[in-house]
Amino acid sequence: MSCGALSFPSAAHGPCRLGYTTGVMATTQISTIILPRSPKGKFRNEPFTDFHDSDTAHAIEHALAHVAELLGHEYQLIIGGERLRTADKIESLNPTRPAQVVGIHQKAGAEHAELAMQAALKAFESWKRVAVEERVSLLLRAAEIIRERKFEFCAWLTYEVGKNWAEADADVAETIDFLEFYAREALRLSRATTPIQYPGERNELLYIPLGVGAVIPPWNFPFAIMAGMTAASIVCGNTVVLKPSSDSPTIAARFVDVLEEAGMPPGVVNFCPGSGSTFGNAIVEHPQTRFIAFTGSKAVGLEIHGRAAQTRPGQIWVKRTILEMGGKDSIIVCADADLDSAVDGVVASAFGFSGQKCSACSRAIVEDDIYDLFVERIIERVKSIKVGDPVTNLSMGPVINKAALESMLGYIEMGKAESRLIAGGHAVGTTGLGYFLEPTIFADVRPDAKISQEEIFGPVLAIIRARNFDDALKIANDTEYGLTGALYSNSRERMERARQEFHVGNLYFNRKCTGAMVGAHPFGGFNMSGTDSKAGGPDYLYLFTQAKSVAEKLP
Repeated sequence: MSCGALSFPSAAHGPCRLGYTTGVMATTQISTIILPRSPKGKFRNEPFTDFHDSDTAHAIEHALAHVAELLGHEYQLIIGGERLRTADKIESLNPTRPAQVVGIHQKAGAEHAELAMQAALKAFESWKRVAVEERVSLLLRAAEIIRERKFEFCAWLTYEVGKNWAEADADVAETIDFLEFYAREALRLSRATTPIQYPGERNELLYIPLGVGAVIPPWNFPFAIMAGMTAASIVCGNTVVLKPSSDSPTIAARFVDVLEEAGMPPGVVNFCPGSGSTFGNAIVEHPQTRFIAFTGSKAVGLEIHGRAAQTRPGQIWVKRTILEMGGKDSIIVCADADLDSAVDGVVASAFGFSGQKCSACSRAIVEDDIYDLFVERIIERVKSIKVGDPVTNLSMGPVINKAALESMLGYIEMGKAESRLIAGGHAVGTTGLGYFLEPTIFADVRPDAKISQEEIFGPVLAIIRARNFDDALKIANDTEYGLTGALYSNSRERMERARQEFHVGNLYFNRKCTGAMVGAHPFGGFNMSGTDSKAGGPDYLYLFTQAKSVAEKLP
């Protein structure tokens, strides 16, 4: 999935238009009229922003200052278009300044699961009959709104999850990409035909919606992944119970606000922040939940899969799970590689957004002939990474919360016992001033070490020595995950072998292993990395539909 590097993306466009909402969700009844819109031309990825341009930099600074004035607003549950309050609250905190509240949210409990389900079921009865062109127009209008307010949404991402300007811009761009891409894919799917027309019959193949789905997104791409799974669901005619991460509910609330502005009828998306152990489990287990779209950790994904597999009284279908889980991703660096390019790719993949990506490089597997030189170069390169407040620091920001930081520090202590610490290893700053961790690198790591096998989800890189390319491939595949990987080599023979033998869902040659682009790099992994759902690809919407074959005998 799209993600910014440590430095600014090279692609550029002019300053974005700034547009701001009031910061308060509308409480009046929304319009259910959706203005017809059709995709204009072929799909093209939203360009990244060039923040080197002084006018553009000033514009994002203005957006950051504006959004800072909106922090701390209280948001309500939205169920069937109605706003609800609860006694328990969720506070979304700025990981850079944990005392700063980004948003206060109602906390849905198990008792709200039935309300949300009934609202979604009621909306489904009409939404499934809405013409696909109208559902498509909703996504396209939402994309327009987000594009017009791009820097505002970037600012929310900076405050709520600690993304620097480039990372936030890439997250917003990917959100727009998902809306535009899935709109076109829905139209394509609506025109599907059978491979042949059987003589004497009229044959049709219809892709119809499933029903009510639970959408459970992560905090690390709280805009793009959340919006992508939601948009894929509703453009196919399903309705949704959206349970955002408790670390990033504000950006989800802002997205639902956009959908309402674009003309979404009540009940199509029901906004329900809440605990996974109460509300989350209740909606996953509900007999009328038809599918669960989840992105997050292996442990939670497997728990959801297990709960969904248990048939409940009154359930008449096998629930579908669409799971994107963890990774322990490797970049293989061969002796014939462009070493400077490889070092830059590993650093960008390992430390972009503080390594908090399932696609991040957590293992650099380096051939013996260049191992020592690679280690020397990467130590020098990582010295240029500045850690600080992403509002002004354009390099590396905080990790998401205290528990995550403590977990990472625990892995660092393991790494010290298992291998050789060559860079970083310490928390940065003082108590109360954010959850910052130095970019950390271990060398001489054994392939079976814990820091080589377990997902750390932070800025911790293990460098492993390989005897040769055969050994490097063996090490890369020796993990329970299979999400992303990269190979730096000028050998066409090695690339061909990697195509066949490097067992990951997303493989890259001579570039970083993060930054999948919608349409170009359908995203999803093998093994314990999930169900290889291929978000942003031509087969993704099939997961949110069921095929119905219709044959009519001709007179």
